[in-house]
Amino acid sequence: MAICILAMLFIGVGMVSTLEPVYLTLVSIHKPLGIVILLLALLRLIVRWRHGAPPLPRGMPEPMKLAAKLSHVAFYALMIVMPLLGWAMLSAADYPVVFAGMHLPAILPPNAELHSLLWNAHRFLAFCFFALILLHLAAALFHWLVRRDGVFEAMAPFPAHPPADGEAIAGHRD
Repeated sequence: MAICILAMLFIGVGMVSTLEPVYLTLVSIHKPLGIVILLLALLRLIVRWRHGAPPLPRGMPEPMKLAAKLSHVAFYALMIVMPLLGWAMLSAADYPVVFAGMHLPAILPPNAELHSLLWNAHRFLAFCFFALILLHLAAALFHWLVRRDGVFEAMAPFPAHPPADGEAIAGHRD
């Protein structure tokens, strides 16, 4: 999901930054990828409701636990709201959303003013998503390099071992 979301955000930046012919290619990737992210986010949410979230370390301060829970709520909200906003925005512009060869139904009637409002909301939330990702990355690195409490290892897609006390971080010399 992380790769899909990052790809989606960068494709979106590319779309709004160009008028070149590549714009249509980016749009043709962006729309179905948004639907994939929506479906995967809903599936993840169902799995999370059924099985719960991994436990946080016992020694983690309560404000950090609250921040972790709120950041996950924000991630799920954005993973669901962003694709729905995009779909609504395209519906309001009377553009089709095609997924797996099927034209998905419009979820709003065509309306130029509504399209503009939804476009601005979609853009604003994309910046919020970028900020949340950066904050999440900073928190993960904090848990890995400073707290060393196993949170990073639970999140990382690869085995991670923080530097031992006194050991220099790669490329950094005191």
